Amino acid sequence: MIEVYAFATPNSVKVPIALEELGLPYDLRAVNVRKGEQKQEAFLSLNPNGKVPVLVDDGFVLTESAAILVYLAEKTGKLLPTGGAARARVFEQLFFHASALSPAFGNAGFFKRSSPEPQPIAEARFTSEAERILGLLDSRLSTQAFMAGDAFTIADIAHFGWLWRRQFPGLTLDGHPNLSRWYEAVAERPAVQRAIVRVEALVETPASAA
Repeated sequence: MIEVYAFATPNSVKVPIALEELGLPYDLRAVNVRKGEQKQEAFLSLNPNGKVPVLVDDGFVLTESAAILVYLAEKTGKLLPTGGAARARVFEQLFFHASALSPAFGNAGFFKRSSPEPQPIAEARFTSEAERILGLLDSRLSTQAFMAGDAFTIADIAHFGWLWRRQFPGLTLDGHPNLSRWYEAVAERPAVQRAIVRVEALVETPASAA
């Protein structure tokens, strides 16, 4: 049985979504990052970097959400083209997510909500970058149904995580009709809905029961 250590975070939700889409059974174990459980010794033995999510598959431990998505897609032969330009487009979006979208959204949220003191220049910088990225994605989706082309892939799952939690950096999809259409289409998928229910339930899960 696959085990997933996670919480109700933008990166965590990607893994249950992939598992639900792929029809793979899994145990979801809560790591309450609000209480600092990701810094406890037991969790650090799985991921010394102290971040969720972590996947454990028959003794194989894997961290980093994008790497986990690729692993699950290759394990099942689904949600990732096997070669050529179509596969390259998926990886293009995964790398864009890791290098651009995720840090911009995360930093915008940090400087708005968690900075020990106001940092208006940093907040404006990362919020502006996050808004620019939303515009890029909206433009991309004006000519195709999904992030990497006409098929739903792990690239969509990767982007969905942060857009699901877009209120953290204080962003909206207003003025981005193509991105809004894509988001609603993904959010309506039964597998996505099942995953979100399970992930949101982790907020109320005691560590001893995780």
